[in-house]
Amino acid sequence: MKTTRLTALLLAVCLSLSLALPCAAAGSAPSLDTAVQAMTALGILTGDGSGNLNLSRRVTRSELTAMAVKASPGGDAVGQAATSPYPDVPRSHWASGYVEAAVSLGLVTAFSDGTFRPNEEVKLAEGVSMALALLGYGPGDFSGAYPSGQMAMYRKLKLNTGVTAAAPTAPLTRQDAACLFYNLLSARTKEGAPYIQSLGYSLDASGKPDIVSLVSGRMDGPLVARSDWRSALSFTPATVYRNGGAAQLRDIQDYDVIYWNEAMGTVWAYGKKATGVIQAIGPDRAAPASVTLAGRTYAIESSAAAYDLSDLGKYHLGDTVTLLLGRSGGVAAVADITASAGEKVGVVVEVSNASYPDGSGGAYTARTVTLLASDGQTYQYQIRGGGQVGAVVRAAVAPNGGEVTLRGLSSATITGKVNREGTMLDKYAFAQGAEILDVSDSRGAVVSPGRLAGLDLGGGKVKYYALNPQGEIETLILNDVTGDAYQYGVLTSFDTPEEGGGMGRYYSYAYDVAGTAYTLPGVATRFHVNGGPIRLLGDPANPKSMASLTSAGSGQIVGNQFAAGNQKYTLSDSVLVYELRDGRYNLSSLARAEEDGRTVTAWYDRAESEGGRIRVIVVR
Repeated sequence: MKTTRLTALLLAVCLSLSLALPCAAAGSAPSLDTAVQAMTALGILTGDGSGNLNLSRRVTRSELTAMAVKASPGGDAVGQAATSPYPDVPRSHWASGYVEAAVSLGLVTAFSDGTFRPNEEVKLAEGVSMALALLGYGPGDFSGAYPSGQMAMYRKLKLNTGVTAAAPTAPLTRQDAACLFYNLLSARTKEGAPYIQSLGYSLDASGKPDIVSLVSGRMDGPLVARSDWRSALSFTPATVYRNGGAAQLRDIQDYDVIYWNEAMGTVWAYGKKATGVIQAIGPDRAAPASVTLAGRTYAIESSAAAYDLSDLGKYHLGDTVTLLLGRSGGVAAVADITASAGEKVGVVVEVSNASYPDGSGGAYTARTVTLLASDGQTYQYQIRGGGQVGAVVRAAVAPNGGEVTLRGLSSATITGKVNREGTMLDKYAFAQGAEILDVSDSRGAVVSPGRLAGLDLGGGKVKYYALNPQGEIETLILNDVTGDAYQYGVLTSFDTPEEGGGMGRYYSYAYDVAGTAYTLPGVATRFHVNGGPIRLLGDPANPKSMASLTSAGSGQIVGNQFAAGNQKYTLSDSVLVYELRDGRYNLSSLARAEEDGRTVTAWYDRAESEGGRIRVIVVR
C-alpha cells in the first residue's frame, strides 16, 4: 500500500470520513481514514518529519509501546524516563519514558535476558496482549497456552475488525495498529464500560467513537490571527482549512479565529465576523454568556471574550464592536471595528421601529431595517432614514457611534447556465466558500454551487453578484431559483367556503408543516390547494402563499432519488416523509419509506430542470 500522508477532519462542513482506502478485513471494517483520523487526533499515531504516516511499514516494539501508552488515560503527558529502563533502552532513547510507563502499567515486559529489544518487529499476538491489558485483562484471565486465549478474546471483542494480520505470529503494520487501537476505543473493558470513556470521550448513537467530539476535545484554541500568530504553534501545519474549505497558510487573514491539533498537523481558520452596537449582554455583565448585536444573540465561547464583555472588561452596552466568531458560531474574541468588518450584503426584508437599551437602564426607539444577508442570517440595523423592502443593499457600520449606511447595489448583469459540475456560471468560476443565497419573498436559503448544477440563471434570476480579486464569484443572491426557501407540509383539511353575511366568502385551512400543526380559520384568501402535500411562503401561521405540489406517482426510494416507472426524481436534502394512517398524517422517516410492502408516493414543487426537488413523501 502507498504511504499515506497525514489527513485531517473537515469540521466546518460535516466531518465526512469516506476516503477510498478501507481497512481490509472480515466484518464491518471502518474506513482507514476513520481510524487514522481518530488515532492522529489522540496522538496515538504520528507522522514523520514530512507528515507521512508510513502505514505499510511494520511496527517496532518501541513504537507500539508508545502507541499503547498514548492510548491509556493520561498517556499523552509522558516525558523522558528518569533513568534508563533497560540496557538497550537508555534514558536518551526517544521512547524511554513510554517504555518505563508501559512496564509500570503492566502493558509490556522485557525478555528473559533482561533486554527490551526496542527495534524488534511486533507480532500480532503482542499487539493483542497490549490492547487487552488496556481493557483490564491479564494473563490470569486466559486459559490454555499463550496466545490462544488472548486471540479468542481479541476476536470476541471485535478488536480484529480491519486488521490485515491474521496469524498470531504475523508482523503488525502501522495500518494494523491504527485499526487495532481504533477498535479498542469502542470495545468494552473487563468491567463492562466502553474503553473510550476512560479517555473522557463517548460513543455515538451507532456505537462508534464520536469523532467530532474526539477531535474537538483535542483541539487547541481559539487564537486570533495577528501578524505573528504562527509563533504560537510548535509545529508546521501540514493541512489547513479556512471556513470549511481546503486552504494554505497564506490564506489565513488577520483577525481570523484559529484552532489547531498538533498531532494531526492541522489548522482550522474561521473568518466570520459580526459588527454593530452591543444591544444586550446576558444573563448579566458579572457572568456574561451571550451578547446581542444587530438583532442577533451570540453565545460566548472563550474566557477572553467573556472578560472583555464583563463589568471588568473594556466593552459596554452601546459600544460598536466587531465580534470574531469561532467554529461553533460563538464569540471567540471581541475587537474594535475595522474598516470593512461591518459590511453585510443582502436583501432588506423589513423596515420598522424598534426599541434598544440606552446603556443606563432606559430605552430608546430607532428606525430599523432587517437585512437578510448573503450568509443566510438576518441582521437588524438602526438607520436614520431610507431602507426599502426588497432592495439589495450593502450595510456598512461606521466606527464611531455605530451609524449604519445602506448603499443600494446595482442590478446584476451576469446571466447564463451553471455547468453540470456546479463549478462555473457562464465564464465565471465559483470561489471556494462562495456565499449563495436564494431569496423567495422575505425568506432565504443558503445553497451550494452544486445545488445550481445545470440550471439556467437568466431572465432576472440573479439579483446580485460580486467577484473576488481572482475574478471568481464570491457572492450570489438569487431570485426564487431553487424553491429551497419555501416551507413544505400537507394540507389536512379544507372547509367548503360559506357566505360571510354579505362580506364575501371565507375559507378555513388546517395543515402540518414539518410536524407542527396549524389552522387558518375564516380567511378571505382562496389558496390554490385542495388537499395533500403543499408548499408555503412566509409565516406558516399566516402564510403569504400556499400551493399544492405535483404528484410524481407511486414508486420507491433509490439512494437520493425517487423512482416511479422509468422516471427518476432527486430528493430534497430536507425531504419530509409522512405516514398516512386512518386518514391522519404523521411525520415519519425515510427508513419507513424504504421498508418492503409500503406504498410510497412522492410530490415535487417544480421541474428538476428548473431547480425542483421531491419535497414530500407519503407512506401508506
